[in-house]
Amino acid sequence: MILRQLFDHETYTFTYLIADEVSRDAIIIDPVKEQLSRDLKLIEELGLTLRYAVDTHVHADHITSAGALRDATGCKTGVGIGGDVACADLTLNDGDEIKFGSYTLHTLATPGHTNSCLSFRTGHIVFSGDSLFIRGTGRTDFQQGDAGKLYDSISNKLYTLPDETIVYPGHDYRGNNTTTIGEEKQFNPRMKHSRDRFIEKMAALDLPDPKKIMEAVPANLACGET
Repeated sequence: MILRQLFDHETYTFTYLIADEVSRDAIIIDPVKEQLSRDLKLIEELGLTLRYAVDTHVHADHITSAGALRDATGCKTGVGIGGDVACADLTLNDGDEIKFGSYTLHTLATPGHTNSCLSFRTGHIVFSGDSLFIRGTGRTDFQQGDAGKLYDSISNKLYTLPDETIVYPGHDYRGNNTTTIGEEKQFNPRMKHSRDRFIEKMAALDLPDPKKIMEAVPANLACGET
């Protein structure tokens, strides 16, 4: 499988391009509007046909380029069922499958950061969106955030994957790229607590809102096309 991990420095967002090496069918996960030209150039350089542009949730920190990629390539867009994104071609739910060549992307519902949060698994890899980070988790203080749901999503869904599963997160703020399920079980400080203590800790974070939240959320409800 072809896999590229791409990074937006302004929002610390990872975008992932995955493709079948034979058919050249591709999926892009969490594309960023400001990186549209970069992503289209890479797709062309690798000789890929973009079939799907999917978001792990309705983002508050950046605007998706899913709609623009659909306009440029004819791909289909997909967002989780809890996001209420009427313009999306696919409303994705737990257990849904997306085929790209000989590979399958399996959808895991992992709500908590938002209602629409998804993770995507293929083979020994999981793209965890804003649910599970490297030694951290997504925040739960806006956009239908629910710390209890997030704790359950990580404990009962992501942590049930094999320990050797490679985790590719939606963001990283400390210069890391990947982790594994086994590492996070052992070293993730937030998930060392009980469920009740996790909820208390998340409520006490007192973080500022994302800088682009007022423009990003409505734009992403329109597939990034304002």
